This record gives sequence, C-alpha cells and structure tokens, in this order.
Amino acid sequence: MSAKDTISNTDIFPLTEGLTEFGDSTSIAPMVFPDPAKYVQRKGGTVDKARQAIRLKRLLFVCISAELYLLLLAGLHSQGLIASPHLIAIASVVSLVMLGFYGVFASGLNQRAKEKNLTAPIAIFALIILLWTIYDAPQTQIVFVPFTFLIIAYAIYRLSQKKTLLIGMSALIGYGAIIVLHYLYKSIWSDVKWAVLNWLVMAVTLPGFVMLAARVRKLHSALHKASIKIRNIEEHARRDQLLGCYNRRYMIASLEEQKRLADETGASLCLAVIDLDHFKSINDEVGHLAGDEVLRTFARVAQENVRQCDIFGRYGGEEFVLILPETPLLSALNIAERIRAEVERRCWQGKLKRPVTVSIGLTQYIPGESVLDLFSRTDTAMYLAKRGGRNQVVVEEPSIELWQAAEVELQT
Repeated sequence: MSAKDTISNTDIFPLTEGLTEFGDSTSIAPMVFPDPAKYVQRKGGTVDKARQAIRLKRLLFVCISAELYLLLLAGLHSQGLIASPHLIAIASVVSLVMLGFYGVFASGLNQRAKEKNLTAPIAIFALIILLWTIYDAPQTQIVFVPFTFLIIAYAIYRLSQKKTLLIGMSALIGYGAIIVLHYLYKSIWSDVKWAVLNWLVMAVTLPGFVMLAARVRKLHSALHKASIKIRNIEEHARRDQLLGCYNRRYMIASLEEQKRLADETGASLCLAVIDLDHFKSINDEVGHLAGDEVLRTFARVAQENVRQCDIFGRYGGEEFVLILPETPLLSALNIAERIRAEVERRCWQGKLKRPVTVSIGLTQYIPGESVLDLFSRTDTAMYLAKRGGRNQVVVEEPSIELWQAAEVELQT
C-alpha cells in the first residue's frame, strides 16, 4: 500500500508533494550525518589558531619520541653502557631543545618562517643530538640507526624528497666522521669493523627508505585529495543547489535517523513543517528570480535562528522542514515562534507589496509511530495554521489515545 493510500486526501488535509515520499524506512539509503560540534566557525584568526593547535600536537609527537629516546638511554645506563653524567647532560639538552621549540610555537614566532611547521629545524636538532650522543657515549649507537630513520619518516611528510635526502646524507656523513674520530684519536671502539658495517648497512638502506617514504607521502596526499573531493560531492548531493540548505532526500534520511535514535534513547523529538504564505502571489508580483531571492533570504533567516543540533532543509517549492532532536514540545515551540517572528519583522527589500510571513505546523514524535504518521500530523498542523489566518504556529499535541497506543505497542 502506498503513502497516498494510507492517508486520505480530503479538503481538510490535502496531501503535500513531499508527504508521499515517506514510506518504509528500509527504502532510505544509509547516509553519513555530520556532527555539528566538529564544525568550527572560521573567521579572522580562527583558522591560524586551529592550525597552530595542530602544529603543537605534532610537536607533542616529537616530545614523546624524545622521551622514548631518553628512556632507552636510561635502560643502557642501567646496564652500565652509559655514564650518569653523560645521561644527565643528554637529558638536559633534549629538555631545553623541546622547551625552546614549544616556546617558539606557543608565542607564534614560527608564523614568521616560510615553513611554519619548522620540520627542518626540528629534524636537524634531533640529528645533532643523536650524533653528539654517540660521540659522547659510543655504546648508544645501537639506538642511533632506528631513531635516524624515525627522523627521516617525520621529515618526509613536510619536506621535499631532496631536502629529506640531504638530512639523511648529513646523518651518514656525521656518523662516518664520528667513527673516524673515535678510531684516530680516542681508540674507543675496539671493533671498528662492527661500526663500519653498521654504517654501510645504513648507507645502503637509507636512500631507499627515503624514496619509498616519499612515494608513501605522495600516495597519502592523493588519498587525502580524493577524500576531500568525495566529501565535497557528498555535501553537494545533500544540499539544495538554490538555497544551500539541506535538500529533501537528506531531510527524509535525517528524520528516519532521528526517529531511530529517539526510539533507542527515549529522547524527545519534534518536527516542524514551514510554508511561506502566499508565495505564488509573490512570484506573480515580482517574478521568479525575486521569488528565489525571497526563498534564499528566508532559508538564511531560519538557519540563523536554530541550534547547531537542529536540522533544517527545503522540502520542495516553498515548503521547509525543521527537525529538532532531543527537544521537548515547549522548547520546539519557542524556536518555531522565533523563526516566525524574525520573518515577520524583517525588512524585505524589492518590489514586494505584501509582507513575507510563514505558517508553521509543529508536533512531537510519539515513540513507535512511523515517520509517515509523524509527518502527516505535522503537515496537518501546518495546514491548520494556514486555514486559521496564516503567520502563526499551530501545535498538534498528541492525544492521550495515541500515547496509550504507543505505550502498548512498546510493551508488546
């Protein structure tokens, strides 16, 4: 049985075009609903602050890696492979460098640099600390190679392949120079062959690692761009092209989703159907282009007077739908009345001979009822608002019989 068969088309309750689209919830394709809390209004310096916060998080990763490095050195110290003065000196230098970089980011001095993430300076300082450590405590060369590769991996996602390769070659040259210095002047390493072999393995693998990491970075960048395009396509598909608010398909899917959440959590759910009064006359008086501008202005006014969690969209023609999740009827009425009042007192420019007003029907979801029944009751309230003189909000309060029937259905 179709939607048209389930609800009679009478003079008191003429069916709107959108009502016939509601049916079995299984016919609605699943959609991903954005979390409004994740969207930050980006005006003025808000973008820079958000990016700076991200840079501080990346610096936190560097600090964690530095702490891990110091923990490994502490483990070598426990085995007698590094003296206490050396460990204290290394820990002090690492702490000072990390505090210095944090101060630069916290004060915003990095904003003056061409590369605001300061990836190259961080990588160079880290490499210098590693080289100084193995020069001062040769036994720590066991941790030099893995942390050098970690530095390369950190740099490759912000620097070019050429610059990253230069950092890697600097590590090789510095490591080789320390081997020579220890052999010629200190004679600390009795087994020079082991140190040279370690250097050769690093020399062979590091260039390949840089090139492979660069390809991974390109793949990551391509996937990121593709995901942005997909999100843009999805966002375009759920938006009304003329007004920018959500379209009919998205509103239907949203109402199905909010109904499911209300059934699961027991939270209140309200629905409002909004219709512009005498819109056909407006089009006849000022033309369709000016009528479209009226629709755009109304959509903007409505969205400015709802909450972030509310879902507002165009349902077709001059009819709009507002979904109010986790909202009792009285609070929903206040929101609907605020929209009506803002539309009424707005100074509408152009050749309009009459004020622009809206008729709003509002009702509350009864647990267990279908989306079709919910929309039917709301649509009825909207038509009662029109028949009662327009420019008003009519609330269709569920009867006691409907609530009792819903309770019985839920218990069974």
